[in-house]
Amino acid sequence: MAVQALASVDALGGDTGSKQLVYRGRALHMESVCINRIAAAVPTPFYCYSSDAIRAAYLSLSAALKPIGASVCFAVKANGNLSVLGVLSALGSGMDIVSGGELKRAVSAGVPASKIIFSGVGKKRSEISSALEVGIHQINIESEAELEAVVEAAGALGVRAAIALRVNPDVDAGTHAKISTGKKHDKFGIPFEDIPALYAKALAAPELDPVGLAVHIGSQIVDLSPYRSAYSGIADLVRLLRSRGMPVRRLDLGGGIGIPYDHGSSPDLGEYATIVRETVGGLDCELTVEPGRWLVGPAGILVTEVLYIKETADRLTAIVDAGMNDLMRPAMYGAVHPVLPLKHVRQGSHTYQIAGPVCESSDIFGTYGNLAPLQSGDRLAFGYAGAYGASMASTYNARDLAAEVLVDGDRFRVVRRRQTTEDLLTLEEETEWQWSVGSGRA
Repeated sequence: MAVQALASVDALGGDTGSKQLVYRGRALHMESVCINRIAAAVPTPFYCYSSDAIRAAYLSLSAALKPIGASVCFAVKANGNLSVLGVLSALGSGMDIVSGGELKRAVSAGVPASKIIFSGVGKKRSEISSALEVGIHQINIESEAELEAVVEAAGALGVRAAIALRVNPDVDAGTHAKISTGKKHDKFGIPFEDIPALYAKALAAPELDPVGLAVHIGSQIVDLSPYRSAYSGIADLVRLLRSRGMPVRRLDLGGGIGIPYDHGSSPDLGEYATIVRETVGGLDCELTVEPGRWLVGPAGILVTEVLYIKETADRLTAIVDAGMNDLMRPAMYGAVHPVLPLKHVRQGSHTYQIAGPVCESSDIFGTYGNLAPLQSGDRLAFGYAGAYGASMASTYNARDLAAEVLVDGDRFRVVRRRQTTEDLLTLEEETEWQWSVGSGRA
């Protein structure tokens, strides 16, 4: 089934910041910058982000949450570019990280360590130690084994680690199976029934400061009802722990708010804030939410150029220079991103399968209808590409890693240069052989 191509950027509207894309004089602009002007300076494919769209999304979410006193920590895994993190940090955003590398990125972007939360199911002991050394806000614990690892690391450093136990509430978020994190058999979190005993164990450890609970049920959630189920369960758990004399000061509510890849509307922020207020708002806990995609997804596009038009008996295929290594979501999740031509023409009647050059049958972006005729050299933009685009990209097929560009008003700059094969070859220069112990060659 063909997805209808966008004849105008109005279809990308809504409340998530994509209004920064507009046609002026038939040319697609981001804020006040012509994207073809960027493409003349930066070879395709490249990612392009709107500073204003990121700011607008953050301020909109913050305003909705302000009455209930919830703070925002951006999920760095969605887009870890230092300049993107810098835009958010300047607005007061904290950061939710899932690796030691993301910790370094957040700190390098100027984010105070006291505003960083460390999530993730597989933290290495060295990563835990690094987080404790810089004094992050809290570590979200995913298992009893990880709790013990934090005890060891904190003890070795002579510090007291602030920790929250991540609860698996066994709630189906109604999202894609590969981005579900809150169901019973997902790898994330601690079963609801195991929390009281583990919380008591944490309270008994002098190396730990158990501050509360965390929950995250998945990503790209468009139906808000699963939040109510999950947060209601967390509220019951808080009351249970307190009834047993265990203090709970903080609640980390996770992220996952979806965006309208299909040109629909995004979830209502007022409704989301109401759910938070009605479920956990009266518990006198410090509240944090951790959006990623919602803040930056609509702010980004992936710009690509048509290489060839391939015509067969049953279809037209536009081969473009961006591939699944640049934008993994279509191949991994079956996701389809809206597409816009950089040069505006009236809506056409052609249907094209848009495919990349990677040597995999899954390197297909989708089938798009109502396009004007395409030809070699035409440029297209895939919308809603600011989240899980560049952050998931690779150099598969020895392809260069696409550059990233940031727009701010009437100016733009490259915020991550293209990583070339020549750059990568330097990582594979010959090193000295090292002989195994007992070989007689050591």
